[in-house]
Amino acid sequence: MAAPIVTGLMAYGMSGRIFHAPFIHTNPHFTLKGIVERHEKKASKLYPGITEYNSIDELLNDSEVELVIVNTPSNLHFEHAMMAMKAGKHVLLEKPAAATSEEVKTLFATAKELNRHLMVYQNRRYDSGFLSTKEVIESGRLGQLIEVTFRMDRYKAAVGVKAFKETKGVPAGGLVYDLGAHLLDNTIALFGKPLSFHKTTGIYREGSEVPDYFHYHLMYPNQLNVYLTSGLQIAGDTPGFWVNGTLGSFIKNRTDVQEAQLDGGMMPNDPAYGIEPEGNEGKLIIVEIDNKKCAEDVPSVKGDYNQIFEAVYHTVRENALYPVTEEHIAWQIEMLEA
Repeated sequence: MAAPIVTGLMAYGMSGRIFHAPFIHTNPHFTLKGIVERHEKKASKLYPGITEYNSIDELLNDSEVELVIVNTPSNLHFEHAMMAMKAGKHVLLEKPAAATSEEVKTLFATAKELNRHLMVYQNRRYDSGFLSTKEVIESGRLGQLIEVTFRMDRYKAAVGVKAFKETKGVPAGGLVYDLGAHLLDNTIALFGKPLSFHKTTGIYREGSEVPDYFHYHLMYPNQLNVYLTSGLQIAGDTPGFWVNGTLGSFIKNRTDVQEAQLDGGMMPNDPAYGIEPEGNEGKLIIVEIDNKKCAEDVPSVKGDYNQIFEAVYHTVRENALYPVTEEHIAWQIEMLEA
């Protein structure tokens, strides 16, 4: 086995604490060298022996670090990814990769010029709900697909405290760049680039400066319609995944447990990690030849964000094709900035 990839994190907020550090720590393909923490030094209490960098420059000047995870606020992703690559590091970049298509082109052009790997972190490809839906679609049991609906809804009436997400004019802010990046990536992973799309946004929270609702209608070949919706004032329990085809339908709630498990301190190598409790199965309804509807429960596929880190390892060490490609990100940002 090749040597573990020596890795550093640019931040230890929610993203670093939940979505990155536990995986780098438990995956034998990586070594967690250190984390940037300017004030409270919380990470070293859970990961003794790591380097506590006081600044991003300290991290980038560490010659042992090969891979830098850019998980700073979204408006800084472009700047920090460029800094890391110019310091000779491979980069795992949180979504959204950038605010504009031009910035995305610059990022990937720089990666090629410097012979560095730039990989965008799209963990929702490995949610149990998405993996379950993907499995049903690829089975062909639904026949020709008519419509696919993906939703990620919240009820958060108050404006959030993260200014970079809530302030008008700050690049890559608002709900579209936050949750839209996930829904668009799910769609692109399944169906590729749409023939055309229509985007609607709205502002409903009192005092909000940025869109807190969006709806995309993506048109694909063979009359496939894909609908992506998210809002911050949606009180109902809406299905996260709803697929209708000529032979049947599949419905699945968004009940992936990984974020809650990680937030509660569970590590990704725990046997219970990523397994949804019973009662969260998807519902598959197939229409038989005699027009009789047959319903069945579809067990949830195990969620596993570690798959994205395995992909990072094989890309850096073996030059394998990273599953979230440059084209995928270019298409996504084009639709986010529209």
